[in-house]
Amino acid sequence: MSNIRSIDMMFLDGIFEMGSGYVLNFNDRTFTSFFADELNIDIDAPIYAINGSSKAKRLRCFLQTVDKPTVVRTLSALWEYREAIRQHAGTSESVPNAHGRLLTLINALEGKSNAAPASATATPPPAQAFDRQLLAQLKGELLGLSQLAPQARGYAFEKFLTRLFNAYGLSAREPFRLKGEQIDGSFQFASETYLLEAKWEGQLTGVADLHTFHGKIEQKAAWTRGLFVSNCGFTDDGLAAFGRGKRVICMDGLDIYDMLDREVPLNHVLERKVRSAAETGSPFVRVRDLFQKN
Repeated sequence: MSNIRSIDMMFLDGIFEMGSGYVLNFNDRTFTSFFADELNIDIDAPIYAINGSSKAKRLRCFLQTVDKPTVVRTLSALWEYREAIRQHAGTSESVPNAHGRLLTLINALEGKSNAAPASATATPPPAQAFDRQLLAQLKGELLGLSQLAPQARGYAFEKFLTRLFNAYGLSAREPFRLKGEQIDGSFQFASETYLLEAKWEGQLTGVADLHTFHGKIEQKAAWTRGLFVSNCGFTDDGLAAFGRGKRVICMDGLDIYDMLDREVPLNHVLERKVRSAAETGSPFVRVRDLFQKN
């Protein structure tokens, strides 16, 4: 079975400019050097030229021949190179949602779930087919929540988040009550258990709510983490007072909309937020800043 479907290869042809036998701005020498230096691979090996010797034909053959982890490393390295030369030249993105679609393909290669129909009773198996129609439905649901009455809206928002997380295979649980406290849900990500706090109110979330949620996290096992989703967002003063180095990351409604609109898989959004929090101590960095769109 091929590593990459024909339709996905057409997408790779577009983002890596492979239509005329070339790959990006590589010449033969720099193409060979890139694979040797970045990936420790001899792209000039005869096995990769069985369909032709052009750079594009060798790359297509290579991607269909090697193991999937090597394909993922190669696509990631080529994307990094592509973005470096594009931003250096100051050119705009020519392929709609290019980064999100590449991350979706990488998810499939790694056996991780992309947006796929979520059952109410079971978590979907990994590597399901990408479902653009479901993304449109989820965007519509998110926008439609604003039309509901406040009490119904809060409950519907929790249901929406459970559906969203399950669509990406994160084993979400719906709200549950412990003695003396309410937890809005939980999910599994990167072998960690995350508790969820979801708020849809008419004002920005301040430090009191952040501290209350973090207090719940601290009462659980040491490996427990938290995701605070506030549709309206967070006050700058509240985030500053909350401080750094906490076990909580934050999202707002614009984050969710941007994620769906740009077709960026949820696991990559969470990975970027967790890494940003680890590197900077800040619990909240917007999706549009983590995934720059030029």
